[in-house]
Amino acid sequence: MTEDVVIAGAGPNGLMLACELRLAGVRPIVLERLRGRTEENRANGLVGQVVRALDRRGLYERLSGSAEPPRPSPAFVFGAMPLDLSRLDDNPMYGLPVPQRRIEQALEERARELGVEIRRGHELTGLSQDADGVTTEIAGPEGGYRLRTRYLVGADGGHSVTRKLCGIGFPGVTRDDSVSRGAHVTVPAELIDPVTGGLNVPGYGPIPPFMHHRTDDGLFVYAPFPTGTLVNTTEWHQDGGDQPMSLDELRQSIRRVLGADLPFGPPEGEGPHQLRRLTGGNTRLAERFRDNRVLLLGDAAHVHSAIGGPGLNLGLQDAINLGWKLAAEIHGWAPPGLLDSYETERRRAAERVVMHTQAQSALIAPGPEVTALRALFGELLRDERTVKHIADMMSGADIRYDLDGTHPLIGRPAPDLVLETETGSVRLAELTRTARPLLLDLTPGAALAGALHGRHDRVDLVTAKPSREGLPTALLLRPDCYVAWASDSPNPDVKELDTLRAALASAFGPAR
Repeated sequence: MTEDVVIAGAGPNGLMLACELRLAGVRPIVLERLRGRTEENRANGLVGQVVRALDRRGLYERLSGSAEPPRPSPAFVFGAMPLDLSRLDDNPMYGLPVPQRRIEQALEERARELGVEIRRGHELTGLSQDADGVTTEIAGPEGGYRLRTRYLVGADGGHSVTRKLCGIGFPGVTRDDSVSRGAHVTVPAELIDPVTGGLNVPGYGPIPPFMHHRTDDGLFVYAPFPTGTLVNTTEWHQDGGDQPMSLDELRQSIRRVLGADLPFGPPEGEGPHQLRRLTGGNTRLAERFRDNRVLLLGDAAHVHSAIGGPGLNLGLQDAINLGWKLAAEIHGWAPPGLLDSYETERRRAAERVVMHTQAQSALIAPGPEVTALRALFGELLRDERTVKHIADMMSGADIRYDLDGTHPLIGRPAPDLVLETETGSVRLAELTRTARPLLLDLTPGAALAGALHGRHDRVDLVTAKPSREGLPTALLLRPDCYVAWASDSPNPDVKELDTLRAALASAFGPAR
């Protein structure tokens, strides 16, 4: 028996891909070498456009516990410099402070609801390819076995076995000149500013919450998350040692970075609690994201600094981009080049993340020349256009896929819309949870239905009225909610309808 897709790795990215494939009518099998979900918390939340992407799959409410739609964050940080986002008319920087272990749990719950088979304790150990598929070798709890699949996706992290078995290079740089320390702690209540929520360090002064704070001797972060207060330091040109990390080691590091002592105690509650030391880091980009019938996803394809929290924003959107394209290939209606466009589109997004995380790493480094650079950069941040450019870059909103058409929305994520339908007002996010292509016809006469002839099995049609003036009159959305075609015409003419049919064919194959 040949399976449709095998996914190596049941982290957030692999599970997200599994959900996307299942929504598209494909049954993946997910392999995970760990027997249970890890308690290690590698991220403390989601930032950027991925928050809107999860809202459009109905996952935001599950993670946030709120029925309210996501709202942009009024402030963020770039290279330990504050970004005032409250001035932006179109703020793209969304945030969701949920620990990664909860994200992983929610995605696994959703995957199982959709009928995804997850095999824990099963590890990919070998593979061979031919023209029709991939034969995988797997080590399971009861011994080794083989599994035949049409496609294999490696979502197995920066040390990806999948990537190595395919012989795909992973060029980049490894830095070992910095040491980061972090732990959950309890801080005396009298040190917390009741108005700002910031931290008043005795002998040093106030430090805002969640904002990277740079000194000439290092970096300090105070992050009072709902799940526990996290304190981090980063220092350069220092040996981290080989002894287990301790709270006393963190105290000494804070003293070196701030030149003052921060009173704190061990964390409260059952945990799990973070207590870790990381040395250096990697910035690497796979030579290719695809090797015939094997594809790479998330950290298997790219690793970078965690500064600014871009990892899950990048990896989860990789999964949403790949899912519908891989399903189209399996169902047999994918137009030529569609699956290859996964790498074309997502490599550029990865390159942008690599660029801005390296730039941020340079801005937080020690030294008087960096201090001078930061002073200059601070002047640039007084310009709203600079703030907007950086916010778009960090959130991923600046990515525009190379699709045919001149409308400014084509190739970009769909805007948030409220539509008036026959059954009442509905948010666009509520119409995209099935992960199907969607044609929104907002023209007064519902003039676009005929363009879908022969594609109703692949593309849904929604006719509605816009809730306000100034919105497009029609949008064709890919399953990842990027705009494939758009119009502002109340009554699209023959030429525009021809461009719509061309967009339908380019994204979703010929009519049947």
